[in-house]
Amino acid sequence: MPKQIHLAAHFPGVNNTTVWSDPAAGSHIAFESFRHFAQTAERAKFDFLFLAEGLRLREQGGKIYDLDVVGRPDNVSILMAMAAVTERIGLAGTVNSTFNEPLDVARKLASLDHLSGGRAAWNVVTSWDEFTGENFRRGGYLPKDKRYLRAQEFLATAKTLWDAWDVDEVVADAASGRYLRHGDAGRFEVHSDQFDISGRFATPRSPQGHPVIIQAGDSEEGREFAAASADAIFTRHAELEAGKEFYADVKARLAKFGRRHEDLKILPAATFVLGDTEEEAAENARQVQYQQVGPQTAIAFAEQIWNRDLSDVDPDGPVPSFDPKTSDDVDSGAHISKGRASVRMYKDPVAIAHEWRELGEREGLSLREVVIRKNGRHTFVGTPQRVADTIDEFVQSDASDGFVLVPHVTPGGLDVFADQVVPLLQEKGSFRTEYEGTTLREHLGLKPSPTTVGPAEARA
Repeated sequence: MPKQIHLAAHFPGVNNTTVWSDPAAGSHIAFESFRHFAQTAERAKFDFLFLAEGLRLREQGGKIYDLDVVGRPDNVSILMAMAAVTERIGLAGTVNSTFNEPLDVARKLASLDHLSGGRAAWNVVTSWDEFTGENFRRGGYLPKDKRYLRAQEFLATAKTLWDAWDVDEVVADAASGRYLRHGDAGRFEVHSDQFDISGRFATPRSPQGHPVIIQAGDSEEGREFAAASADAIFTRHAELEAGKEFYADVKARLAKFGRRHEDLKILPAATFVLGDTEEEAAENARQVQYQQVGPQTAIAFAEQIWNRDLSDVDPDGPVPSFDPKTSDDVDSGAHISKGRASVRMYKDPVAIAHEWRELGEREGLSLREVVIRKNGRHTFVGTPQRVADTIDEFVQSDASDGFVLVPHVTPGGLDVFADQVVPLLQEKGSFRTEYEGTTLREHLGLKPSPTTVGPAEARA
Protein backbone atom coordinates (compact mmCIF):
# COMPACT_ATOMS: atom_id res chain seq x y z
CA MET A 1 0.00 0.00 0.00
CA PRO A 2 1.32 3.46 -0.82
CA LYS A 3 1.86 5.93 1.96
CA GLN A 4 -1.34 7.87 2.60
CA ILE A 5 -1.42 11.59 1.78
CA HIS A 6 -2.78 14.11 4.30
CA LEU A 7 -4.39 17.25 2.89
CA ALA A 8 -5.58 20.39 4.63
CA ALA A 9 -7.17 23.55 3.26
CA HIS A 10 -6.12 27.03 4.39
CA PHE A 11 -8.66 29.84 3.98
CA PRO A 12 -6.16 32.61 3.19
CA GLY A 13 -6.61 35.76 5.18
CA VAL A 14 -4.01 38.44 5.79
CA ASN A 15 -1.55 37.73 2.98
CA ASN A 16 -1.03 38.61 -0.66
CA THR A 17 -1.67 35.04 -1.87
CA THR A 18 -5.32 36.05 -2.03
CA VAL A 19 -6.40 37.80 -5.21
CA TRP A 20 -9.32 39.70 -3.73
CA SER A 21 -9.70 41.75 -6.93
CA ASP A 22 -10.51 38.67 -9.03
CA PRO A 23 -14.16 38.70 -10.23
CA ALA A 24 -14.58 35.20 -8.77
CA ALA A 25 -13.48 36.29 -5.28
CA GLY A 26 -16.05 36.61 -2.52
CA SER A 27 -16.26 38.05 0.95
CA HIS A 28 -13.60 37.15 3.53
CA ILE A 29 -15.89 37.82 6.44
CA ALA A 30 -19.29 36.41 5.40
CA PHE A 31 -20.50 33.12 6.86
CA GLU A 32 -21.35 31.83 3.38
CA SER A 33 -17.72 32.11 2.21
CA PHE A 34 -16.46 29.97 5.10
CA ARG A 35 -19.31 27.50 4.69
CA HIS A 36 -18.58 26.99 0.98
CA PHE A 37 -14.85 26.57 1.60
CA ALA A 38 -15.31 24.15 4.52
CA GLN A 39 -17.87 22.00 2.74
CA THR A 40 -15.72 21.81 -0.39
CA ALA A 41 -12.76 20.59 1.67
CA GLU A 42 -14.98 18.06 3.41
CA ARG A 43 -16.45 16.86 0.11
CA ALA A 44 -12.89 16.21 -1.02
CA LYS A 45 -12.20 14.26 2.24
CA PHE A 46 -9.47 16.63 3.47
CA ASP A 47 -8.12 16.07 6.96
CA PHE A 48 -8.80 19.58 8.21
CA LEU A 49 -9.65 23.21 7.47
CA PHE A 50 -7.17 25.77 8.78
CA LEU A 51 -7.67 29.41 9.76
CA ALA A 52 -4.81 31.71 10.75
CA GLU A 53 -5.02 34.50 13.32
CA GLY A 54 -4.25 38.21 13.17
CA LEU A 55 -3.94 40.06 16.46
CA ARG A 56 -3.33 43.44 14.84
CA LEU A 57 -3.67 44.91 11.36
CA ARG A 58 -0.28 45.32 9.78
CA GLU A 59 1.00 48.76 8.84
CA GLN A 60 3.42 50.20 6.37
CA GLY A 61 4.60 53.78 6.57
CA GLY A 62 2.21 54.34 9.46
CA LYS A 63 -0.89 53.33 7.50
CA ILE A 64 -2.88 50.09 7.33
CA TYR A 65 -1.32 47.73 4.80
CA ASP A 66 -4.51 47.49 2.73
CA LEU A 67 -3.08 45.37 -0.09
CA ASP A 68 -3.81 42.31 2.07
CA VAL A 69 -7.28 41.09 2.90
CA VAL A 70 -8.12 42.57 6.31
CA GLY A 71 -10.97 42.60 8.79
CA ARG A 72 -11.52 38.89 9.32
CA PRO A 73 -13.42 37.97 12.51
CA ASP A 74 -12.11 35.75 15.33
CA ASN A 75 -11.01 32.40 13.88
CA VAL A 76 -12.21 30.19 16.75
CA SER A 77 -15.68 31.72 16.44
CA ILE A 78 -15.68 30.87 12.72
CA LEU A 79 -14.61 27.30 13.47
CA MET A 80 -17.45 26.99 15.98
CA ALA A 81 -19.85 27.98 13.22
CA MET A 82 -18.25 25.53 10.78
CA ALA A 83 -18.77 22.71 13.28
CA ALA A 84 -22.50 23.15 12.71
CA VAL A 85 -22.37 22.85 8.89
CA THR A 86 -19.79 20.02 8.56
CA GLU A 87 -19.64 16.48 9.91
CA ARG A 88 -16.13 15.03 9.58
CA ILE A 89 -13.49 17.55 8.56
CA GLY A 90 -11.09 18.76 11.25
CA LEU A 91 -11.23 22.39 12.38
CA ALA A 92 -7.84 23.99 13.09
CA GLY A 93 -7.10 27.51 14.24
CA THR A 94 -4.05 29.53 15.22
CA VAL A 95 -4.14 30.86 18.79
CA ASN A 96 -1.23 32.94 20.06
CA SER A 97 0.55 31.80 23.22
CA THR A 98 2.26 35.13 23.96
CA PHE A 99 -0.71 37.39 24.62
CA ASN A 100 -3.44 34.89 25.60
CA GLU A 101 -3.96 32.97 28.85
CA PRO A 102 -4.08 29.16 29.16
CA LEU A 103 -7.46 28.90 30.92
CA ASP A 104 -9.31 30.88 28.26
CA VAL A 105 -7.65 29.12 25.32
CA ALA A 106 -8.05 25.64 26.83
CA ARG A 107 -11.73 26.29 27.47
CA LYS A 108 -12.40 27.57 23.93
CA LEU A 109 -10.63 24.64 22.29
CA ALA A 110 -12.26 22.06 24.57
CA SER A 111 -15.61 23.64 23.70
CA LEU A 112 -14.82 23.44 19.97
CA ASP A 113 -13.84 19.79 20.41
CA HIS A 114 -17.16 19.07 22.15
CA LEU A 115 -19.27 20.95 19.60
CA SER A 116 -17.53 19.29 16.64
CA GLY A 117 -17.48 15.77 18.08
CA GLY A 118 -13.68 15.61 18.32
CA ARG A 119 -12.41 17.63 15.36
CA ALA A 120 -10.54 20.53 17.02
CA ALA A 121 -6.90 21.47 16.43
CA TRP A 122 -4.71 24.27 17.77
CA ASN A 123 -1.82 25.83 15.87
CA VAL A 124 0.41 27.06 18.70
CA VAL A 125 2.36 30.20 17.76
CA THR A 126 4.33 32.93 19.49
CA SER A 127 4.20 36.68 18.88
CA TRP A 128 7.49 38.41 18.18
CA ASP A 129 6.95 42.17 18.13
CA GLU A 130 6.19 45.08 20.41
CA PHE A 131 3.83 46.49 17.76
CA THR A 132 1.40 43.59 18.32
CA GLY A 133 1.95 43.78 22.06
CA GLU A 134 0.59 47.32 22.19
CA ASN A 135 -2.90 45.85 21.80
CA PHE A 136 -2.59 44.01 25.12
CA ARG A 137 -2.30 44.89 28.78
CA ARG A 138 1.06 43.13 29.11
CA GLY A 139 2.45 45.20 26.24
CA GLY A 140 5.95 44.85 24.88
CA TYR A 141 7.19 41.52 23.62
CA LEU A 142 9.24 38.60 24.86
CA PRO A 143 12.79 37.79 23.75
CA LYS A 144 13.07 34.66 21.62
CA ASP A 145 14.06 32.27 24.43
CA LYS A 146 11.19 33.47 26.62
CA ARG A 147 8.70 33.22 23.72
CA TYR A 148 9.38 29.53 23.29
CA LEU A 149 9.53 28.93 27.03
CA ARG A 150 6.12 30.55 27.42
CA ALA A 151 4.76 28.54 24.47
CA GLN A 152 6.01 25.27 25.98
CA GLU A 153 4.63 26.09 29.42
CA PHE A 154 1.40 27.41 27.89
CA LEU A 155 0.82 24.11 26.07
CA ALA A 156 1.76 22.05 29.14
CA THR A 157 -0.66 24.10 31.24
CA ALA A 158 -3.47 23.65 28.70
CA LYS A 159 -2.92 19.89 28.78
CA THR A 160 -3.06 19.95 32.58
CA LEU A 161 -6.42 21.72 32.36
CA TRP A 162 -7.80 19.29 29.77
CA ASP A 163 -6.65 16.37 31.90
CA ALA A 164 -8.21 17.76 35.08
CA TRP A 165 -11.35 15.77 34.24
CA ASP A 166 -11.27 11.97 34.14
CA VAL A 167 -12.57 10.45 30.92
CA ASP A 168 -15.48 8.85 32.85
CA GLU A 169 -16.11 11.65 35.35
CA VAL A 170 -19.63 12.43 34.11
CA VAL A 171 -21.96 9.51 34.92
CA ALA A 172 -25.32 11.34 34.80
CA ASP A 173 -27.17 8.48 36.56
CA ALA A 174 -30.80 9.60 36.80
CA ALA A 175 -31.79 6.64 38.99
CA SER A 176 -29.37 7.54 41.77
CA GLY A 177 -29.34 11.28 41.12
CA ARG A 178 -25.58 11.15 40.80
CA TYR A 179 -24.06 13.34 38.07
CA LEU A 180 -20.30 13.19 38.75
CA ARG A 181 -18.34 10.10 39.69
CA HIS A 182 -16.01 11.77 42.21
CA GLY A 183 -17.53 15.18 42.76
CA ASP A 184 -14.08 16.76 42.77
CA ALA A 185 -13.53 17.22 39.04
CA GLY A 186 -11.50 19.90 37.33
CA ARG A 187 -9.02 20.71 40.09
CA PHE A 188 -5.67 21.98 38.79
CA GLU A 189 -2.55 23.67 40.05
CA VAL A 190 0.31 25.02 37.90
CA HIS A 191 3.43 26.76 39.16
CA SER A 192 6.07 27.52 36.54
CA ASP A 193 8.23 30.31 35.19
CA GLN A 194 5.37 31.83 33.18
CA PHE A 195 2.24 30.73 35.07
CA ASP A 196 1.11 30.56 38.68
CA ILE A 197 -2.53 29.45 38.67
CA SER A 198 -4.84 27.09 40.50
CA GLY A 199 -8.55 26.37 40.62
CA ARG A 200 -11.03 24.20 38.72
CA PHE A 201 -11.35 23.79 34.98
CA ALA A 202 -15.00 24.22 34.07
CA THR A 203 -15.20 22.10 30.89
CA PRO A 204 -15.49 18.27 31.05
CA ARG A 205 -13.06 16.18 29.05
CA SER A 206 -13.68 16.54 25.32
CA PRO A 207 -13.92 13.72 22.74
CA GLN A 208 -10.23 13.89 21.72
CA GLY A 209 -9.01 14.61 25.24
CA HIS A 210 -6.40 16.94 23.78
CA PRO A 211 -7.15 18.78 20.53
CA VAL A 212 -4.60 18.04 17.81
CA ILE A 213 -1.55 20.27 18.34
CA ILE A 214 0.00 21.98 15.32
CA GLN A 215 3.15 24.10 15.23
CA ALA A 216 4.73 26.31 12.58
CA GLY A 217 8.41 27.15 12.61
CA ASP A 218 11.71 26.42 10.94
CA SER A 219 14.12 27.61 13.63
CA GLU A 220 16.05 25.24 15.87
CA GLU A 221 13.68 26.10 18.72
CA GLY A 222 10.66 25.51 16.48
CA ARG A 223 11.87 22.11 15.32
CA GLU A 224 12.56 21.01 18.88
CA PHE A 225 9.17 22.27 20.06
CA ALA A 226 7.42 20.35 17.28
CA ALA A 227 9.39 17.15 17.93
CA ALA A 228 8.57 17.31 21.63
CA SER A 229 4.95 18.41 21.59
CA ALA A 230 3.24 18.77 18.19
CA ASP A 231 1.09 16.36 16.22
CA ALA A 232 1.71 18.24 12.96
CA ILE A 233 4.12 20.93 11.80
CA PHE A 234 3.64 23.47 9.02
CA THR A 235 6.74 24.21 6.97
CA ARG A 236 7.85 26.47 4.13
CA HIS A 237 9.95 23.68 2.57
CA ALA A 238 7.91 22.87 -0.53
CA GLU A 239 10.91 22.07 -2.78
CA LEU A 240 11.60 18.34 -3.07
CA GLU A 241 15.20 18.18 -1.83
CA ALA A 242 14.72 20.86 0.85
CA GLY A 243 11.59 19.03 1.95
CA LYS A 244 13.49 15.75 2.31
CA GLU A 245 16.16 17.42 4.44
CA PHE A 246 13.62 19.10 6.72
CA TYR A 247 11.56 15.89 6.99
CA ALA A 248 14.55 13.76 7.93
CA ASP A 249 15.82 16.32 10.46
CA VAL A 250 12.55 16.76 12.34
CA LYS A 251 11.57 13.09 12.28
CA ALA A 252 15.02 12.15 13.65
CA ARG A 253 14.36 14.30 16.73
CA LEU A 254 11.26 12.36 17.80
CA ALA A 255 12.98 9.38 19.42
CA LYS A 256 14.65 11.39 22.18
CA PHE A 257 11.18 12.51 23.28
CA GLY A 258 9.89 8.93 23.31
CA ARG A 259 7.83 9.45 20.18
CA ARG A 260 7.36 7.42 17.02
CA HIS A 261 7.99 8.44 13.39
CA GLU A 262 4.24 8.50 12.71
CA ASP A 263 3.42 10.68 15.73
CA LEU A 264 4.23 13.91 13.85
CA LYS A 265 2.90 14.86 10.41
CA ILE A 266 4.94 17.29 8.30
CA LEU A 267 2.78 19.48 6.06
CA PRO A 268 4.27 22.21 3.84
CA ALA A 269 2.02 25.04 2.69
CA ALA A 270 1.41 24.87 -1.06
CA THR A 271 -0.29 26.92 -3.77
CA PHE A 272 -1.53 25.51 -7.06
CA VAL A 273 -2.60 26.60 -10.55
CA LEU A 274 -4.17 24.13 -12.96
CA GLY A 275 -4.71 24.04 -16.73
CA ASP A 276 -5.90 21.60 -19.38
CA THR A 277 -2.36 21.59 -20.79
CA GLU A 278 1.03 22.40 -19.30
CA GLU A 279 1.19 25.53 -21.47
CA GLU A 280 -2.23 26.72 -20.31
CA ALA A 281 -1.33 26.09 -16.67
CA ALA A 282 1.90 28.09 -17.06
CA GLU A 283 0.01 31.01 -18.60
CA ASN A 284 -2.67 30.84 -15.88
CA ALA A 285 0.09 30.92 -13.26
CA ARG A 286 1.69 33.96 -14.91
CA GLN A 287 -1.62 35.82 -14.85
CA VAL A 288 -2.21 34.95 -11.20
CA GLN A 289 1.27 36.16 -10.28
CA TYR A 290 0.61 39.53 -11.91
CA GLN A 291 -2.69 39.74 -10.02
CA GLN A 292 -0.97 38.92 -6.73
CA VAL A 293 1.86 41.40 -7.31
CA GLY A 294 0.42 44.55 -8.82
CA PRO A 295 2.41 47.81 -9.01
CA GLN A 296 1.43 48.87 -5.47
CA THR A 297 2.30 45.48 -4.03
CA ALA A 298 5.68 45.45 -5.78
CA ILE A 299 6.58 48.78 -4.18
CA ALA A 300 5.31 47.58 -0.78
CA PHE A 301 7.49 44.47 -0.95
CA ALA A 302 10.52 46.55 -1.92
CA GLU A 303 9.89 48.99 0.94
CA GLN A 304 10.00 46.09 3.39
CA ILE A 305 13.60 45.44 2.31
CA TRP A 306 14.76 49.00 1.61
CA ASN A 307 13.04 50.17 4.85
CA ARG A 308 12.12 53.54 3.34
CA ASP A 309 9.40 55.23 1.30
CA LEU A 310 9.71 54.17 -2.36
CA SER A 311 6.55 55.82 -3.68
CA ASP A 312 8.63 57.75 -6.22
CA VAL A 313 10.13 54.54 -7.65
CA ASP A 314 8.66 53.14 -10.88
CA PRO A 315 7.64 49.48 -10.27
CA ASP A 316 8.04 48.80 -13.99
CA GLY A 317 11.52 50.33 -13.96
CA PRO A 318 14.78 48.82 -12.71
CA VAL A 319 15.51 47.72 -9.14
CA PRO A 320 16.64 50.79 -7.12
CA SER A 321 20.36 51.45 -7.45
CA PHE A 322 20.74 52.71 -3.88
CA ASP A 323 21.08 50.44 -0.84
CA PRO A 324 18.47 49.84 1.88
CA LYS A 325 18.34 51.73 5.13
CA THR A 326 19.20 49.11 7.72
CA SER A 327 17.46 48.62 11.05
CA ASP A 328 19.32 47.08 13.96
CA ASP A 329 16.19 46.51 16.02
CA VAL A 330 13.41 45.03 13.88
CA ASP A 331 11.77 43.29 16.85
CA SER A 332 11.12 46.59 18.60
CA GLY A 333 9.32 47.96 15.55
CA ALA A 334 12.04 50.27 14.18
CA HIS A 335 11.00 49.48 10.62
CA ILE A 336 8.70 51.01 8.00
CA SER A 337 6.71 47.76 7.92
CA LYS A 338 5.13 46.75 11.22
CA GLY A 339 3.45 43.46 12.04
CA ARG A 340 4.87 41.49 9.11
CA ALA A 341 6.88 38.54 10.35
CA SER A 342 8.71 38.40 7.02
CA VAL A 343 10.84 41.45 7.88
CA ARG A 344 12.66 39.30 10.45
CA MET A 345 14.00 37.21 7.57
CA TYR A 346 15.77 40.22 6.06
CA LYS A 347 18.81 39.93 8.30
CA ASP A 348 21.02 41.41 5.60
CA PRO A 349 18.83 43.71 3.46
CA VAL A 350 21.81 45.16 1.63
CA ALA A 351 22.77 41.69 0.38
CA ILE A 352 19.16 41.02 -0.66
CA ALA A 353 19.02 44.32 -2.55
CA HIS A 354 22.25 43.44 -4.37
CA GLU A 355 20.79 40.02 -5.25
CA TRP A 356 17.62 41.61 -6.62
CA ARG A 357 19.60 44.20 -8.60
CA GLU A 358 21.87 41.54 -10.09
CA LEU A 359 18.88 39.39 -11.09
CA GLY A 360 17.15 42.35 -12.71
CA GLU A 361 20.24 43.40 -14.67
CA ARG A 362 21.12 39.85 -15.72
CA GLU A 363 17.67 38.96 -17.03
CA GLY A 364 16.34 42.40 -17.94
CA LEU A 365 13.60 42.32 -15.28
CA SER A 366 11.75 45.27 -13.80
CA LEU A 367 11.38 45.72 -10.06
CA ARG A 368 7.87 44.25 -10.23
CA GLU A 369 9.10 41.25 -12.22
CA VAL A 370 11.88 40.64 -9.69
CA VAL A 371 9.34 40.75 -6.84
CA ILE A 372 7.18 38.25 -8.72
CA ARG A 373 10.19 36.00 -9.26
CA LYS A 374 11.11 36.15 -5.56
CA ASN A 375 7.66 36.14 -3.95
CA GLY A 376 5.09 34.97 -6.50
CA ARG A 377 6.07 31.39 -7.15
CA HIS A 378 3.47 28.62 -7.12
CA THR A 379 4.26 25.21 -5.69
CA PHE A 380 2.25 23.15 -8.15
CA VAL A 381 1.59 24.29 -11.73
CA GLY A 382 0.36 21.92 -14.42
CA THR A 383 -2.41 19.65 -15.53
CA PRO A 384 -4.40 17.87 -12.80
CA GLN A 385 -2.45 14.69 -13.57
CA ARG A 386 0.91 16.44 -13.27
CA VAL A 387 -0.07 18.04 -9.96
CA ALA A 388 -1.40 14.74 -8.56
CA ASP A 389 1.79 12.95 -9.60
CA THR A 390 3.99 15.63 -8.00
CA ILE A 391 2.09 15.61 -4.70
CA ASP A 392 2.30 11.82 -4.59
CA GLU A 393 6.04 11.92 -5.33
CA PHE A 394 6.65 14.28 -2.40
CA VAL A 395 4.81 12.05 0.03
CA GLN A 396 6.11 8.70 -1.20
CA SER A 397 9.72 9.99 -1.14
CA ASP A 398 9.40 11.35 2.43
CA ALA A 399 9.63 15.03 1.51
CA SER A 400 6.33 15.56 3.37
CA ASP A 401 3.33 13.72 4.77
CA GLY A 402 0.97 15.91 2.74
CA PHE A 403 0.22 19.58 2.13
CA VAL A 404 -1.77 22.54 3.40
CA LEU A 405 -3.28 23.90 0.20
CA VAL A 406 -3.79 27.65 -0.19
CA PRO A 407 -5.96 28.68 -3.16
CA HIS A 408 -5.55 32.18 -4.57
CA VAL A 409 -9.29 32.81 -4.85
CA THR A 410 -11.77 32.26 -2.05
CA PRO A 411 -14.17 30.80 -1.37
CA GLY A 412 -14.35 28.85 -4.67
CA GLY A 413 -10.66 28.41 -5.47
CA LEU A 414 -10.47 24.97 -3.85
CA ASP A 415 -13.30 23.55 -6.00
CA VAL A 416 -11.18 22.77 -9.05
CA PHE A 417 -8.62 20.89 -6.94
CA ALA A 418 -11.38 18.89 -5.24
CA ASP A 419 -12.98 18.01 -8.57
CA GLN A 420 -9.92 17.35 -10.73
CA VAL A 421 -6.89 16.43 -8.59
CA VAL A 422 -8.36 14.54 -5.62
CA PRO A 423 -9.95 11.80 -7.81
CA LEU A 424 -6.54 11.14 -9.38
CA LEU A 425 -4.90 10.77 -5.96
CA GLN A 426 -7.70 8.38 -4.99
CA GLU A 427 -7.07 6.32 -8.13
CA LYS A 428 -3.45 5.97 -7.04
CA GLY A 429 -4.63 4.54 -3.72
CA SER A 430 -2.71 7.18 -1.77
CA PHE A 431 -5.70 9.27 -0.63
CA ARG A 432 -8.90 8.23 1.08
CA THR A 433 -12.21 7.89 -0.73
CA GLU A 434 -14.17 8.07 2.54
CA TYR A 435 -13.42 9.11 6.10
CA GLU A 436 -12.73 6.03 8.22
CA GLY A 437 -12.99 7.78 11.59
CA THR A 438 -14.89 10.64 13.14
CA THR A 439 -12.14 12.58 14.94
CA LEU A 440 -9.24 14.57 13.52
CA ARG A 441 -6.79 12.35 15.40
CA GLU A 442 -8.20 9.40 13.47
CA HIS A 443 -7.94 11.26 10.14
CA LEU A 444 -4.26 11.97 10.81
CA GLY A 445 -3.51 8.46 12.06
CA LEU A 446 -2.50 9.71 15.50
CA LYS A 447 -2.73 7.72 18.70
CA PRO A 448 -5.32 8.88 21.27
CA SER A 449 -4.27 11.45 23.85
CA PRO A 450 -3.69 10.25 27.44
CA THR A 451 -6.91 9.74 29.39
CA THR A 452 -5.74 10.77 32.85
CA VAL A 453 -2.80 12.61 34.37
CA GLY A 454 -1.94 14.40 37.57
CA PRO A 455 -4.77 14.82 40.11
CA ALA A 456 -7.09 12.59 38.09
CA GLU A 457 -4.75 9.64 38.65
CA ALA A 458 -4.76 10.21 42.38
CA ARG A 459 -8.56 10.05 42.46
CA ALA A 460 -8.83 6.85 40.41
